[in-house]
Amino acid sequence: MRQPCVITLLTDFGNQDAYVGIMKGVIAEINPLANIIDICHNVPPQDIINGAYLLYTAYKYFPRKTIHVAVVDPGVGSKRDIVCVEMKDYFFLVPDNGLLSFIIQNEKPKNIIRVINKKYFLPLPSNTFHGRDVFAPVSAHLSLGVKPQQLGIKINQLEQLDIPKPIYKKTGQIEGQIIYIDRFGNLVTNITEEILAKGVGGQKTEVGRQKPEVRGLKQEVRNQKPDTLKKTSEEKILAMETSVGKKRILGLCNTYADVKAGEPLILFGSAGFLEVSINQGNAERHFKVNRGNKVNIEIGKNLF
Repeated sequence: MRQPCVITLLTDFGNQDAYVGIMKGVIAEINPLANIIDICHNVPPQDIINGAYLLYTAYKYFPRKTIHVAVVDPGVGSKRDIVCVEMKDYFFLVPDNGLLSFIIQNEKPKNIIRVINKKYFLPLPSNTFHGRDVFAPVSAHLSLGVKPQQLGIKINQLEQLDIPKPIYKKTGQIEGQIIYIDRFGNLVTNITEEILAKGVGGQKTEVGRQKPEVRGLKQEVRNQKPDTLKKTSEEKILAMETSVGKKRILGLCNTYADVKAGEPLILFGSAGFLEVSINQGNAERHFKVNRGNKVNIEIGKNLF
């Protein structure tokens, strides 16, 4: 019996061509009751890190058993694998090229299946459009109850991207990196609240291995304005300072409106990463930076 199921699509296909629509048509032919939801189709061509970040920010906001299909696939037609990955609550159908790198940093896969069973492909798959010939029909069959184990053979590892991790220089100093720039020009860094708290504590442990208590961190350092950067008699700074290139920003804000229009600010974005922004402006143009540029954080010793 055919049943409703959510299938999401994330690709670098854009909207100029018919590729996305064709994938949806293939899915609908196999399972007309499938609920197909677009996450994004404007991933820059072949930009796996960009696709991996977007998939990470979106996947948890869907019902359990959702099938996430992500096709950012510069190796299409080559010997790279296609994998079906079963997590606790979701399924992922992706090329094995690192698209799940952000996700598997926080969640261990239950099963990883190399997809090789052509029974679930379209006849005579092309070498250039696996989205149509493999990903779409396989996801549709999964939505009808086909088990991941029926798709191929179990493997133990996934390819991972070399995602940069923050560097703790010393107590109160963290060197991060811009990992994503959104359409508003906000600069998303690889620094989370946990990482910021750990850096303040001066711990040298590997990023992501511990979850220190960070309650109150934002309340202590947010909204610090330039006039609060005055030094005490002990010459100790009571504020947070962020450096992007040669420019510096003081404090940590709650919202964009905490500063005047056109002014820069630092805040934690909706995905949990520290962002450099301009209220009603474009931080990418303002700071003249790209993904991969460094962002340095320094917090006054007396703050905690």
